[in-house]
Amino acid sequence: MVAAVWKAAPPKQQAQWADRLANLALLGTVALLCIGLLAPLLLILSKALDAPEGGQASGLDAFAAYLASPALLQSLGHSVQVSVLVTLIVVPLAFAFAYALTRSCMPAKPLFRAITLLPLLAPSLLSAISLIYWFGNQGIAKELWLGLGFSGIYGASGIVLAECFATFPHVLMILVTALSLADARLYEAADALGTRTLRKFFTITLPGAKYGLISAALVCFTLVITDFGIPKVVGGNFNVLATDVFKLVIGQQDFQRGAVVALLLLTPAALTFGIDYLVQRKQTAMLTARAVPLVPRRAPRFDAAMTVYCMLIVASMLAMFFMAVFASFATLWPYNLKPSFVHYVSGLVDAELGDAMLNSLKLSACTAVIGTAVVFVGAYLLEKTRGLDWVRPVIRLMAMLPMAVPGLVLGLGYIFFFNAPANPLNFLYRTMALMVLCTIVHFYTTGHLTVVTALKAIDAEFEAVSASLKVPFYKTLWRVTLPICLPTLLDVSRYFFINAMTTISAVVFLYSPDTKLAAVAILNLDEAGDTGPAAAMAVLIAATSAVVTLLYMALGKWIDRRTQAWRVPAR
Repeated sequence: MVAAVWKAAPPKQQAQWADRLANLALLGTVALLCIGLLAPLLLILSKALDAPEGGQASGLDAFAAYLASPALLQSLGHSVQVSVLVTLIVVPLAFAFAYALTRSCMPAKPLFRAITLLPLLAPSLLSAISLIYWFGNQGIAKELWLGLGFSGIYGASGIVLAECFATFPHVLMILVTALSLADARLYEAADALGTRTLRKFFTITLPGAKYGLISAALVCFTLVITDFGIPKVVGGNFNVLATDVFKLVIGQQDFQRGAVVALLLLTPAALTFGIDYLVQRKQTAMLTARAVPLVPRRAPRFDAAMTVYCMLIVASMLAMFFMAVFASFATLWPYNLKPSFVHYVSGLVDAELGDAMLNSLKLSACTAVIGTAVVFVGAYLLEKTRGLDWVRPVIRLMAMLPMAVPGLVLGLGYIFFFNAPANPLNFLYRTMALMVLCTIVHFYTTGHLTVVTALKAIDAEFEAVSASLKVPFYKTLWRVTLPICLPTLLDVSRYFFINAMTTISAVVFLYSPDTKLAAVAILNLDEAGDTGPAAAMAVLIAATSAVVTLLYMALGKWIDRRTQAWRVPAR
């Protein structure tokens, strides 16, 4: 009936209704981001400034008193100390690895690159658990660790080492991109002038990659200072802000002070995001239309040195990863190392964590499907439709904001907002639907930027021609834009799935006994002293992520054959 009325309407009226539908959907995107992001953050601010119950001090006085407490200042100092140290270690190591991948002719580059992605497939807890088996109280290399002058793995040293493993692939991806954008003409001119290799590095390579280095350092710092899992497992008595939030909210039910610490945790992440935004605005294009791609030349000594260096980095990552795998199959560490499935049975059957694994798969699948659809529709309406010009800058700002919000802060905000009895959305609290919403919002920025980049590469004439022919925007979206963007949407979907499988901080406050997740179950197992089953669960998550990644790759090849034939040049 609606279709018949639509077809009977004049073309001009159809176009007006299409524009109204697009504007309504755009307002729906605004409403989603307001409910899933702005409202929870504002509730955290309100909660932090509330006056204590039964106290004489005002909200601001209580806020100031909390900030001045020695324990809070100590945790802040610890967080900054660890984050700075990890950044100073990881960025140079990743830069050298990226330099080897982009500027040398060493063999097995794809293999080295693939191995460095392993930490992305597992929760950050896996590296912490591996360290316990390597250097813990019953670790096989405990004496070596003590011989290096460290008192033990529990504390700042353990956090730093585990964070280096967890953040390395994130930093490497940024630096590989930065070093790939190089103009060979600059190096040819330097060679013609007889410039030495070291001078070329400091006058051409480093200046060209400085924005990438700054972004990588800021990303690394933010990831470490907001991470919750690793300090929880190997932090010991070394308190940091992320663990303080968890202890205050879950252990002491002190929501006001938890909100204060959450705001403190939000500050450095927001500052680094702001600095990165300013840096990106000043960045200039490194490749012009006349640029010549830089092709590395063979240099036997240099290539050999880079190969040895990359092998050392990859070997350390494999040692960290496969220690967790080995320990998950060891019958009774360290007395009986015979391989068995006792820890997997203990975790999945005895501890009844099979349901937690299924819940993680449900969360990941829903996040991948719904999150990709929401991000794509929102980005399309933002970039390819007309009207509501005052709303568009607001959406762009809100789409970038989740990148600066730590998962713990977002999860705490969801408690304040969705657990309020007066909120009509209270029925969502402690449901799978709420965790899906939280996960989508938490990882919204990266998906949004990826889709926007793909949409900007499509000529605006498609929409202009459709408008001139009175074709509704959704038909152009379905017949033209969606098929072109399918490979990008597949990448976004995979990004949502993997992150939903491995995330802890964003959902640690939101699960119920019926919606417990596998990644959160690892925390509970470790707290109970069941390190073996915890390692087994971490390995299961990594294996699941690896299998799903392979399935996405196969699906991507099928989609390329069916929808991307136009990209193949004609013979």
